[in-house]
Amino acid sequence: MSDHNMTRVHNNHTALVVMARYPELGKTKTRLARTLGAQETLGLYHAFLGDIARHHTGQAYALCWAYTPAGAAYDELVAKLAPDDAMTCFPQQGAELGARIHNAFHWTQEQGFTYTILIGSDSPQISRAQITQAWAALDEVDVVLGPSDDGGYYLLGMREAHDVFSGIPMSTNLVAQQTVEAAERQGLTVRLLDNVFDVDELPDLARLARLLEKDATLAPITAAYLKTMRSFHDNDTSITSNTSDNATTLDIH
Repeated sequence: MSDHNMTRVHNNHTALVVMARYPELGKTKTRLARTLGAQETLGLYHAFLGDIARHHTGQAYALCWAYTPAGAAYDELVAKLAPDDAMTCFPQQGAELGARIHNAFHWTQEQGFTYTILIGSDSPQISRAQITQAWAALDEVDVVLGPSDDGGYYLLGMREAHDVFSGIPMSTNLVAQQTVEAAERQGLTVRLLDNVFDVDELPDLARLARLLEKDATLAPITAAYLKTMRSFHDNDTSITSNTSDNATTLDIH
């Protein structure tokens, strides 16, 4: 890990943390790669990261990347994604996804942030307006959750590092529901945002492509890359709008 992966964060009011994987051939979004091929999936994930970086730098909230694997030079990667903007990177810690998310909230709390909003890297269409909506909600509630269509969630915001993760399997279609229940058992107030879909399988990618055909500004780098993906267009003719039954939450694989 390079020395400035852990550069001190300015004491901003709100942190937007992106849970992300370092793009590596054959290790990036492996379920999608089984259909598209490893090389095109790697390029697609680069596009996802580029859109997230361009959307969320230079805002009133601080953009932070919680990355895996721990030894990756993620600061060098994000510097190429948005070279004119300051971003901070820190490695994920924990054996399970729930623990890694929980530790990310602890990290931002230690840095002095008042609010933390955490998203995954597999929904490049998440807008600044949705982040702002979550931010505003944290003025009134303890937990903000953005459910995804597969039963997981694409966004989780909290004012403190509450444990709403222990005992919740992260790969079922009940993750969002169980997270809300865990928060309410602790007496925490919860607000739900509108649903957003993750891109984990080919039907999800087809859905994203249709969305970006209507409004490419939601994820312009991804929209441009999709137009070049021959394997996606070859497969798109045979897929339906049904998504996979395998639910995920903030998928970073």
